[in-house]
Parts: sequence; C-alpha cells; structure tokens
Amino acid sequence: MKSMDNLFAMQWPIAVMTFVLGAVIGSFLNVCIYRLAREESIVWPGSRCPKCSAPIAFYDNLPIISFLFLLGRCRKCRAPISWRYPLVEALNGAGYLLLLRQFGLTWPALIYAVFFSALVVVTFIDLDIQIIPDVISLPGIVIGLAVSHWLPQGVISSLIGVAVGGGFFWLVAEVGFRMLKQEAMGGGDIKLIAMIGAFLGWQHVMLTIFLASLTGSAVGLVFMLFKGWGRKTPIPFGPFLALGALLALFLGAPIVEWYVGLGR
Repeated sequence: MKSMDNLFAMQWPIAVMTFVLGAVIGSFLNVCIYRLAREESIVWPGSRCPKCSAPIAFYDNLPIISFLFLLGRCRKCRAPISWRYPLVEALNGAGYLLLLRQFGLTWPALIYAVFFSALVVVTFIDLDIQIIPDVISLPGIVIGLAVSHWLPQGVISSLIGVAVGGGFFWLVAEVGFRMLKQEAMGGGDIKLIAMIGAFLGWQHVMLTIFLASLTGSAVGLVFMLFKGWGRKTPIPFGPFLALGALLALFLGAPIVEWYVGLGR
C-alpha cells in the first residue's frame, strides 16, 4: 500500500506540470487562432490588445490566471477580453492531461499532444471564418506520416488513412459538385481528414468520419428546429471532424467493441 501511495503522490506533480504546460501552449494557440485567421505573423509583433494595440506585459499574459485577475478586461483600455482565451488555454491543458492519463510519459503522448493542439487551432479558426488553413493541415499530413512509426497504428495504416480519408472526402466533393452543381465538401475538410488519417490510421479515420457525421447532423438538426436554420445554412465541418478524431483517439477501442457487441 505504501508503494502505491508513493506512486500516486508522484503523479500529482507530473499532472500539474502537464496541465500548466498545456495551458501555456494554449496561450500561444490563441495567438495562432487570431493571427492565422487574419494572415498575420504569429511571431511578430508581441502580444497586444486587439482594441488599443497596447503591448501585453508578461504578468498580464499568464494562462487563465491573468484573465481572472483582470476580470476579463484589458488593463489599459478596459476593453473586454474574449472568454475564448482562457477556454483555449484550459482546453489544451485538459487535453494534455487526458493524453498523459491514457498514454503516460511516452512518445505517442507527445506526438498526440501536437495533434491535439493542431485540432484546437483548426476548430476555432473554422468557427470564426469557415476556413481550415493549409498551414496547419498540409504540414500536419507530412508530420503525421513522419512520426507514424512511433504510433500504435504504424506507417502502413497511416498511409492508408491519408488515402482513405482524403480520397473519400474528395469523392464526396466531386460527386456532390457534379450532382448539385455546388460545393458539397470544402478543400480544407479534405486536407484535414487526410491529416487525421496520418495521425490515427485508416481504422480510426473511418470512425472519425462516422462520429463527425453523426454529431454534425445532430447539431445541425437542433439548430434547424430551434434557430430556424435552413438546409443550405453553412455549418463548418472542421470542428466536428476534430471532435470525431478526439473521440476516436480516446475512445476508439471501446466504441468499436461496443458496436461489435451489438451484432452478437
């Protein structure tokens, strides 16, 4: 029992450091979300208030804490700071904690941390401007394939995942355009699902597509019923792909086992 208590005690510092690291990186992700959507440099200039352009001091740039301390307002002009900033920081920190819990201190955990953060950036940019930037998805495909040797699915599954995911969405886009004479699937979605296939492999990318379609349809139906949206109201699909990918990553095996069990 003593050895187990010691092991439990040792995990708390690691968990705290993991969350703090995720939140700090989340602060940088906020910069990426804001500036990539506006095609600005993510390196220069330094962090500044989007309203008054006043530089943000380091003590006002502490993840989550500064937002709470400043009561969600700029220190100089008192303009409100979007709730998205602490949300992204907390979300990224929580995601890193989940990865630590599921994979431990391993190479896959580190790789999936990069993948998780990329999905966070993609999600919020797509929600903002309905665009998935190539600067995230295209390098993501290359990185996912390059590191697939250290991931559970292996290189071959990642290659097939890129082909299956990207190829399926490309086919949907092509058939939809020819039949409906309008865009049925954005190019950004095609590249994003290819990136997801590179990191998760072909089995999990198929599960991602199913889960994204399911959740996207459910949310779309809710908005149609309660918000009066029409069938042609554009809904960004990137966030649902990201959600489906994360569900497949964390819960893929249990979901597949549950589905197989239904057929017995």
